[in-house]
Amino acid sequence: MQNWKLILSYDGTRFNGWQVQPGLPTVQGELQAALGRVLDLRVAETPLPQGSGRTDAGVHALGQVASFELEAPIPAENLQRALNRTLPAAIRVLECRKVRPEFHARHSAVAKTYEYRIFRGGLCSPFLAPYVHVCTWKLEMDALGEAALDVVGEHDFVSLAASDPDATVRALTEDGSELAPGAGKSTVRTILSSEWTEEGGELLIFRVRGNGFLHHMVRNLVGTMLEIGRGQFPAGSMRGILAARSRSAAGPTAPARGLFLHSVEYPEVSDVETCRDRAL
Repeated sequence: MQNWKLILSYDGTRFNGWQVQPGLPTVQGELQAALGRVLDLRVAETPLPQGSGRTDAGVHALGQVASFELEAPIPAENLQRALNRTLPAAIRVLECRKVRPEFHARHSAVAKTYEYRIFRGGLCSPFLAPYVHVCTWKLEMDALGEAALDVVGEHDFVSLAASDPDATVRALTEDGSELAPGAGKSTVRTILSSEWTEEGGELLIFRVRGNGFLHHMVRNLVGTMLEIGRGQFPAGSMRGILAARSRSAAGPTAPARGLFLHSVEYPEVSDVETCRDRAL
């Protein structure tokens, strides 16, 4: 058996998220089906690729990571080419590697970076609209920047989690393994960097890097910071929102279409064989 690592980019608009769901189009389901077609395997024999984490319906990825095992011998370049030929155009395999047996897309991850895109111009192109949250109101950039800095470090982010406590994603320890049994529903996370940047005069981008994220945490962060930026919440109120430990203290959930899983970080991995398409 060979252990494989893929880096994927996808437009999440038409998918019901990453995870397989009966009767619904998902990224994981499409990737599993493509593997079956490429390798001429029956459904029961086709491996289910494991992602670095679940992205929700409508969320996009610039660098999602998946891992799976295959018994069939196949060069990395051939597997990448074959998958891209059979996958929907909305999903592309950017990189294909054989890696060490212990590598796992989710368990081995040590950090992730998300990006949220906001359009602030006068008229949003229909070719851009599926990938941004359109905000027409005035925003105070200093207040946004302060709010972004206030979430850096280790905090309890229960105020910014999905309302359903069972929907949270387990945090990762520094070496990428899961927390000990019984600690899986911890809402404490460490944010390594958090900032807002303006690009091209019309785009406002929030980038956040951390050791783990709760369900809807990034979208709730964005929704809350936008409320601070537009003056609905006082400037400097982010620390108080975190301290309240209540979802009702924070702002609304920003739409899924503006969110991108930017990249996933791992400890150094010894590749057995690599194929990377830098043009994609």
